[in-house]
Amino acid sequence: MGFVNKITGFWGVSSNATGHAEKFISGIGGFIGILLTMWVSHHYLGVQGAALLVASMGASAVLLFAVPHGALSQPWALMGGHFFSALIGVTCAQSVTNPLIAAPLAVALAITVMHYLRCTHPPGGATAITAVIGGEQVHALGYQFVLTPVLVNALIMLLAAIAVNYAFQWRRYPASLKQQASKPEVQNMAATSKLMHDDFEYALRELGTYVDVSEADLSRIYRLAVKHAWQLSDQSGEISAGLYYSNGEQGADKSVRKVIEVSDKDGGSAVTYSIVAGNGQGAIKTATMPDFTNWQEYEVILKQGSWHRIRPIDL
Repeated sequence: MGFVNKITGFWGVSSNATGHAEKFISGIGGFIGILLTMWVSHHYLGVQGAALLVASMGASAVLLFAVPHGALSQPWALMGGHFFSALIGVTCAQSVTNPLIAAPLAVALAITVMHYLRCTHPPGGATAITAVIGGEQVHALGYQFVLTPVLVNALIMLLAAIAVNYAFQWRRYPASLKQQASKPEVQNMAATSKLMHDDFEYALRELGTYVDVSEADLSRIYRLAVKHAWQLSDQSGEISAGLYYSNGEQGADKSVRKVIEVSDKDGGSAVTYSIVAGNGQGAIKTATMPDFTNWQEYEVILKQGSWHRIRPIDL
């Protein structure tokens, strides 16, 4: 089993706790969305252009129907991602004569703009490429390509996702329409037990919909939230990259270091760190693991402008 786990881990094969109904609903929704967008694309672009554009809409269908509550699936990501990518793609196609340069340039600019405008939608990259290599029918449309068929198709996908998912309370799209349970203040239960694999699998299964986040990321989110809320950690004895440590002093003698990297060096472990508070602030240095361990007294976290000690969870 250890070998199998290594292989599946290498390929990124993760557990999927979603039920059969969820999987079938996703497939049916994708069928409806693509059927409608194919009709619109064929009307405006013919067979070749439609095939290329529907490919990007097919990728959107996977997000909207398989991961309806994901950040990349929300309406602004869908509409903004396709709109700005199409706009950039047409501009590159008209400004750069060599498609070998225009296509990658369009994708690069689309990625950058989507990041800045907070509408990252991976299928937008395909839309940008289509504007460049879609053929004469796409090029003849010019900037009309942005509105028809791209925005029309994106709008159809949006309406299809809303309609299909609305019938199922746990899938309602966009995420803002999903009925949320009341949010009472979370009590400090962190010190009572340690979350295990079965706990995460149960939580994902109860959510019903597919969540595009790994168990390791969920565990990290949980630990960071517990640290921020209650200054508790079940890993307080470990020296790990990305964490902050203090020498335990106060006033002018206080120093806080952020670990950048823990690496093997000359038969032992070395800690590369930056000084974020105290004398030498901003400097980046390296120390042996024993030296760093002897220097640090405890892990800390910055909260509301001051450093707070992280205490171990008593399990």
